[in-house]
Amino acid sequence: MEIAAVTSTVSVAPQSRQLVNALSGKLGSVSSLSFGFFEKEYCFKSSRLRLSASASMDAVTAEKISPAASFLDKRENGVLHFVKYHGLGNDFILVDNRDSSEPKITQEQAAKLCDRNFGVGADGVIFAMPGVNGTDYTMRIFNSDGSEPEMCGNGVRCFARFIAELENLQGKHSFTIHTGAGLIVPEIQDDGQVKVDMGTPILKAQDVPTKLPGNKGEAVVQAELVVDGVSWNVTCVSMGNPHCITFGKKGGPSLKVDDLNLPEIGPKFEHHEMFPARTNTEFVEVLSRSHLKMRVWERGAGATLACGTGACALVVAAVLEGRANRKCTVDLPGGPLEIEWKQEDNHIYMTGPAEAVFYGSALL
Repeated sequence: MEIAAVTSTVSVAPQSRQLVNALSGKLGSVSSLSFGFFEKEYCFKSSRLRLSASASMDAVTAEKISPAASFLDKRENGVLHFVKYHGLGNDFILVDNRDSSEPKITQEQAAKLCDRNFGVGADGVIFAMPGVNGTDYTMRIFNSDGSEPEMCGNGVRCFARFIAELENLQGKHSFTIHTGAGLIVPEIQDDGQVKVDMGTPILKAQDVPTKLPGNKGEAVVQAELVVDGVSWNVTCVSMGNPHCITFGKKGGPSLKVDDLNLPEIGPKFEHHEMFPARTNTEFVEVLSRSHLKMRVWERGAGATLACGTGACALVVAAVLEGRANRKCTVDLPGGPLEIEWKQEDNHIYMTGPAEAVFYGSALL
């Protein structure tokens, strides 16, 4: 929706709040909103509109504002302004933290914000921070349980789109991000998808880390892992964070991932003694050599709709086990990702969407 005038003022009766609501109801489909005292800010595909009632309650002002004059520019003590994003349903609270190398909230506060009943609701809180060692930005993330992972694949795509909005970038752009897993380079494509150079997979057992002994050089490939008395075949890969990938039980049929009781089996993998830093676990069904389907139990977040690093790790595992090609579509509960493990440079490239959901403010 386009707004013809930059500002306009309409005289109203004292029931200004009702008028603001009534007027906003006639403005078309709203994709995001924020609340202030008698103020609402709406985002449309190509513009933003702020509606506010005057202090005397006798006028409503409609003002078209640029993305740079964003909702996040507000500064209030005890209030955290954020944008909610999701990557295939893996959702995050994004915080503009570019003015400090310390997160604006604690890990305990992050856990409360991620609570879907008593907080905003999310799989994690991501902070956009100043770059270090020559990088453009630093990304840190707190999981929904308050723990801090090294990196998050879906999160980094959301981070890239968030930076593009903060910096008002249009079209194709790439930048360098420092993470706990090392250097990550996302590139926003012309169609809005984000392609991310996820770096090289780590296969050495002690670096994943896992206590399972290497059985293919120093890598753990199709090794036996006993979980609650049941033997599973697993391959261990790190994408800067640990992953345990399984295609099924030892000697059993191929997995049908929709039949899994994930809340029951997932925590038993995550907290298994063979994973000193805990682990993310991917349960994988092979549809073809270029099409895989997975469900994930994430360390610190539980069952999620998508996991980008997990999708990358499982393609590596599938190639190592001879089950798939190096370029695959990976179906997750939230939708597909395109993953390629290039032989030329040993890097893994992930391509997928990231979308803003809404703007918000949270009381701390």
